Amino acid sequence: MKLTPRAKLLLIGACFLAPIAASVATYAFLHPQPTANYGELLLPPAAVTQHAFTRADGTPFRFSELHDSWALVISGPGDCAGPCAEKAHLVRQTRLALGRDASRVARVFIVDDGRAPQGPAFEAAPDLVVAAPVAGASLAPGAGSDRDHIYLVDPRGNVMMRWPPDADFRRMLKDLQTLLKASQIG
Repeated sequence: MKLTPRAKLLLIGACFLAPIAASVATYAFLHPQPTANYGELLLPPAAVTQHAFTRADGTPFRFSELHDSWALVISGPGDCAGPCAEKAHLVRQTRLALGRDASRVARVFIVDDGRAPQGPAFEAAPDLVVAAPVAGASLAPGAGSDRDHIYLVDPRGNVMMRWPPDADFRRMLKDLQTLLKASQIG
């Protein structure tokens, strides 16, 4: 079959216009999610608090001790029950679900009301760091004093992401898996 010069010109023009038409159709009918992550990225990331804390056994604790580890940080009252215990359980289950990467993530619970830690959130949790501010110290707003979020601190000490207290387990786990897979630190 022999094409006329006019048909050849239309065919060449169609080759150049097809990608433009496809991109316009994709933009008009497919609406991708604005971001791939579920948690809220904190931009710019803030440095984690440098306040001095004490562990339940009285030994001092600073976030710098968690060098080379990611940390899931939550805060709440010493008698953590109800929604607080559910949040602590969510963080524990998320960390365990990471499988072989679980050792790269630490869990930190900041007791922000001065009470001694007690309740189901602290039982049988050997990998949970329970810390409280030094007596008389007040915490600045952020990862150590916000009961309304679950925070992620990177190995360099930057608070870089947060989730709501009743976060969707699967989506939070996916965020962490993606982040740990891409991370060259921690």
